[in-house]
Amino acid sequence: MRKLTYFIATTVDGFIGAPDGEADFIHTFLDPGFIEHLKAEYPETVSGQGREQLGIEDAAPKRFDTVLMGRRTYEPGLKAGMTSPYGHMREQYVVSRSLTQAPDPEVQLISGDVAAKVRELKARDGLGIWLCGGADLAGRLVDEIDEYIVKTYPVVVGTGMPMSRAGFGVRPLELTGCVALGGGQVITSYTVKR
Repeated sequence: MRKLTYFIATTVDGFIGAPDGEADFIHTFLDPGFIEHLKAEYPETVSGQGREQLGIEDAAPKRFDTVLMGRRTYEPGLKAGMTSPYGHMREQYVVSRSLTQAPDPEVQLISGDVAAKVRELKARDGLGIWLCGGADLAGRLVDEIDEYIVKTYPVVVGTGMPMSRAGFGVRPLELTGCVALGGGQVITSYTVKR
């Protein structure tokens, strides 16, 4: 069975974006070592435009062949003209109650029971499913997430969009990996204990 992995960038104090959801400030904390690690270990998580800039257009997916994102996560790329940001993946899904038609034929919309759709995707053959963001979607799918891979950037912002809006609940995790990079970024991996 495939896993749903919440692979997300966060500040040290657990925020994935500013109070308005904007997250560009996090990218100012990227350094060459982190980018090389991302290219080597998670090339499919780089958008098509980024893959071209990094020279990894032909890099095969290593961990994920399906991406799931909320509308607000999808929107910045859409505004920049990227209607299919992860066209190199087998499937791209956007969860939205407001979009009525997908802006690109390679993008599929989910407007109904997203947890049921995730269970259906997990039952299919293939690589893992990447939960790209955001906080509301992660909250709705907290019981479906099998693994967390958290890219922590060396910055504290004080307030903003949290990693998840799941509400309080004790959800034990098991640490499965930790990589510290030269620019101060730390990538930690956790499996959900069921």
